[in-house]
Amino acid sequence: MALGNKYKSAPGAGTLAAFILVLVFGSPWYLDWVTENTNANTAGGWWLRLLAWPHWTFNSNDSLREIIVGDLKAILLVILTALFLYLLPGSQLARARGTISQFFAGWASYIFAGGFAALFTTLFLANPSLLGAFNSAGSGAAYGLFVGWIVGLATLGGYRGTR
Repeated sequence: MALGNKYKSAPGAGTLAAFILVLVFGSPWYLDWVTENTNANTAGGWWLRLLAWPHWTFNSNDSLREIIVGDLKAILLVILTALFLYLLPGSQLARARGTISQFFAGWASYIFAGGFAALFTTLFLANPSLLGAFNSAGSGAAYGLFVGWIVGLATLGGYRGTR
């Protein structure tokens, strides 16, 4: 028997969706595939490449700092998505399950998580700058804007908790 929406929490479902997005589309195998088989000058190719933004690697040719920063971005994206899903009131205070506020709360949490994950990881780069932090936060927020609707859909219909 499949579990219905009665047992699904909105923050839990959104966090699981974020984890799956990072795990699958941030993998080195997907990144290699999308780099070799898509054109960045088309809308579809751009979006498929954008899915690989919070990538994680096992490449031994990179410095330890670059590996940690890249992996930290992916880890922070999932953790901050969970945090923002709990903090944003749309998924918690909606009067009925499946309302549009749950969708927008899930989407917004992924936008915020992407921006803040990129901003925080910029601090660990070799020569961090304020401009670099702003550029990274902008790219993270753009990722959240164009991919976050998936997390928003995952939060729809979820149990909102007893806050």
